[in-house]
Amino acid sequence: MRNFTDQQKGSLLAFIAVMFITPDSLFIRLSNLETWGLVFYRGAIPFFTVFLGMLLIYKLNFFKILFTSGIYGFIYVLTFSITNITFVVSIQNTNVANTLVMIATAPMLSAILSAIFLKETPDKKTWLSIIITFLAIIYIFFDSLKLGNFYGDILGFVTAIGLAVGAVTIRLAKSKNLVPAAVVGKLFVAIFALFFVESFVLNKNDQIIIPLMCILCVAIPFVLVTIAPRFIQAAEVNLFFLLETIIGPIWVWLIIKEQPSIETLQGGVIIVTTIAIHSFLKLRKN
Repeated sequence: MRNFTDQQKGSLLAFIAVMFITPDSLFIRLSNLETWGLVFYRGAIPFFTVFLGMLLIYKLNFFKILFTSGIYGFIYVLTFSITNITFVVSIQNTNVANTLVMIATAPMLSAILSAIFLKETPDKKTWLSIIITFLAIIYIFFDSLKLGNFYGDILGFVTAIGLAVGAVTIRLAKSKNLVPAAVVGKLFVAIFALFFVESFVLNKNDQIIIPLMCILCVAIPFVLVTIAPRFIQAAEVNLFFLLETIIGPIWVWLIIKEQPSIETLQGGVIIVTTIAIHSFLKLRKN
């Protein structure tokens, strides 16, 4: 990747990460584990996998990099831990499509946070996109109130906020390596889940599903997503999550026939279309 520009490096890393993530929601649905057991394994397995890899690469410098990340590292550990928990609990309490539509708002949230902390002031097109996106979210929330999915949808939106905060944090600390902080975040997730786990026993299907999900859909992507914002803007990284919003529910529909409500489809189409058009116009301008 030495001959690639920063834009190409960041875009490629983000694209590969999201492709690995797309079946994640399906694996969560296929698992028979209760919520906190699932959260525990999604923290513990990626932690040990990536931690061992980091020790081989950085040796004891891993801890030096971790401690020198300072306040940015602390913020990233906190937001990374929260989003890993809220994502799973959201999927367990609403339709997969609802969770992923909420997460699709991360680019607009990143734009707002970037304006505040990075002084990257959004233009009129971005503000219009933000307004349309949030009106669509309100529309979906009203539908979820009727269906009893409001709790899951709220946690999906919290996940989007966490992703936006994390991406902007990486952008602010682009001279620092926050991968060790992400690894520690996974450890915090596992420790927190320990207080609520009812059983650690995995049935035959989960003995395959859990390790596969934790390595392919969690461990590999979280390293790539942590590195990508060092090369491209935070909002651009989160734009790639639109692919998960589209492909994730398709996996779930094909395998277990879970269908989102008409309101979720309508709101989701508005959000994805708005962000896609905004991205196209931005790229054309650049």
